[in-house]
Amino acid sequence: MRLPHRLLYFIPAAIVALLLLLVVDGHGCSATGVAVDPSNKARYDHFRIYRVLLENEEQVQLMQQLENRSDSYTFMGHARHTNQNLTIMVAPQKIAEMTDLMERYKIGGSVLLYNIQDLIDKEDSTVMPKETSPEQFDWQHYFHLDTIHKWLDLQVSKHPSILQSIPLEVSYEGNLLKGVKLSKKPGNTAVFVECGIHAREWISPAVCTYILNELLTSTNADVQDLAENFDWFLFPVVNPDGYKYTFDADRLWRKNRKPYGICRGVDLNRNFESDWNGIGASSDPCAYDFAGGSAASESETQVLQKFLKENAQSSRIKTYFSMHSFSQLIMFPYGYTADKVQNYDDLQTIGERGSEAIRRTHGKEYLSGAMIETIYPSSGDSVDWVFSECGVPVAFTFELRGPPDSTNMFILPAEEIVPTGEETLAAYVAMLKAARELGYYGSGETQKGEL
Repeated sequence: MRLPHRLLYFIPAAIVALLLLLVVDGHGCSATGVAVDPSNKARYDHFRIYRVLLENEEQVQLMQQLENRSDSYTFMGHARHTNQNLTIMVAPQKIAEMTDLMERYKIGGSVLLYNIQDLIDKEDSTVMPKETSPEQFDWQHYFHLDTIHKWLDLQVSKHPSILQSIPLEVSYEGNLLKGVKLSKKPGNTAVFVECGIHAREWISPAVCTYILNELLTSTNADVQDLAENFDWFLFPVVNPDGYKYTFDADRLWRKNRKPYGICRGVDLNRNFESDWNGIGASSDPCAYDFAGGSAASESETQVLQKFLKENAQSSRIKTYFSMHSFSQLIMFPYGYTADKVQNYDDLQTIGERGSEAIRRTHGKEYLSGAMIETIYPSSGDSVDWVFSECGVPVAFTFELRGPPDSTNMFILPAEEIVPTGEETLAAYVAMLKAARELGYYGSGETQKGEL
């Protein structure tokens, strides 16, 4: 989920989008998944990250105008109200202007990061090559989509009695949405883990594969309990086209890669049939949070909705975790309305148990609450949809490391994959235990959660 991104270059957005289409199509056409020429990769040299506090309505309106009028400012969240902290990425040619505006309008704030490209260049050393074999898979590096899929296949071959592959239909560019089901005994309630819906959030697929590996190999009694007494559906990368594009062309790309006029991409976490194109989503195809041509217009959304509708009841999927970054949050429905869900208190308790477990593991502070209360309004997201339409009562969105004022943002160092995975797994243990105690995984007429 988290945080906006537009293409940032020194010429108008429409021209940039057209040039990108020409470049991509001229090198084999991204519709077939061919990588962009490395010399055409987006760069973020001397792009800065500012953190500002909007203290009055004039400042809010100023920031709204900047977001609407210039691609040189990329907003990490929208300017909505006073007493709001806002993170903004500023292109080099606008640094003097930003400095002037902050002085003239008396906007308090600071520069969190002076050169985003430095982070990207440093991260490159931890990205394994495309041809890396699945046997070399680990959690000290980041991996291309093909390697992740081959690693999933390898695990299925090593654990054929408990693990099965789930290859869903292809994306716009012809990539599979590949997942696995882990089941050690019949009759279990199931947990669905959705990762990588926002392309640039690399820590999400990394944590997803870490969780699967622990479920398969851990000797910890709590983790063994999860593997034994729950079925697990895990999909590490549900936005495969966008994920590939972040490796090949633009590290900070968020959406999928379907063309809409001169622009590309739909925010898949605004495309579900849950108050579609409402608050917190855009009808502008060039916007970072574009909701799509219609509800569930994207093939990725369609296959996920179809799978969940067909399996939520028959497979007893009672828990849904959607993994994002960043901001260190554990959130439950709703994102599009302040109305409280009927099991609000239970979900608050479950989320707080997860936050407490994370704090005990590595000392990180995660805030828990309803989405609209903790981050910003959003509509058309997967968690709201699966909660309302599929009756999955324990539904949460995680925003993983780092904190809201993180200078790493989506470019979390690979050295943090393992500790992030460890604290996330600890949260899963605590949250599933809490939900079990509250009666969500009982049998027959007595169980909770028939929404």
